[in-house]
Amino acid sequence: MPSAAALRTLRNVVVPSMKREQIVGFGDPYFSAEQATEAGAPDLMPTAADAMRGAEVKRRNTTGTAQLRSATLGALPRPEDTGDELKAIASALHADPSKVLYLGKDANEKNVKGIDLTRYRVVVFATHGLVPGDLDGLTQPALALTAPEVAAIDGDGLLTVDEILALRLNAEWVVLSACNTAAGAGQGAEALSGLGRAFFYAGSRALLVTNWPVDSATARELVTGVFRRQADNPQLSRAEVLRQSMMAVLESSERKNETGETILYARASAFWAPYTIMGDGS
Repeated sequence: MPSAAALRTLRNVVVPSMKREQIVGFGDPYFSAEQATEAGAPDLMPTAADAMRGAEVKRRNTTGTAQLRSATLGALPRPEDTGDELKAIASALHADPSKVLYLGKDANEKNVKGIDLTRYRVVVFATHGLVPGDLDGLTQPALALTAPEVAAIDGDGLLTVDEILALRLNAEWVVLSACNTAAGAGQGAEALSGLGRAFFYAGSRALLVTNWPVDSATARELVTGVFRRQADNPQLSRAEVLRQSMMAVLESSERKNETGETILYARASAFWAPYTIMGDGS
């Protein structure tokens, strides 16, 4: 938990008695017109990640702005594999990806703020989580969304903590599937003191966050496994479905790194242990 106040807020939340749909998701945003153009070129369309057995390690891109003299939204690498992950999660929850996912140009501020998010049990953001200093002038944690000039909307392409606090959620889970989304509000801050606390106050009862840059293939397998298991057995707790999914990845096939060396999951927690539940794990 990020704070005692957040724990108290979670315990006092009254769950509205309303019928909710399973999932809404936002991901694979375009941070520049060039990325949007490349995504639309048939010969440059990204393919689904390789099957786990024998596939090479492909770590999901970090923001990579620390070494830049001037870092703007357009400098962020496109997290193109997140689209596959969102589609897999939607399928695990028996939802039609074309109806519940906002990808590419549609993964923008206007849609996030304009949708009635109280109608969904699971809200997923598959993009970069930013902390102050990642971009020029960024003074609070944020989620990076499609650039406003690409989506033809107003805004700055960032869903900041202040904007998250203004959202109204009724979510059992909010999934922040990117790199290091468990980070604090800034250097020296407590973990999850930024994005996490904001989502709790907005109305989420639990968060699934990452502790380090994740391997794309195993991230998709692990998160999809969480929701597939919960859909199959709603009596299982959040903590238990995460444990089972972690064990399934740990016990599954081996992978190869960039040099062709075989890596066993049992020896590499980077693959099977990057996700943590924050909030109510019951």
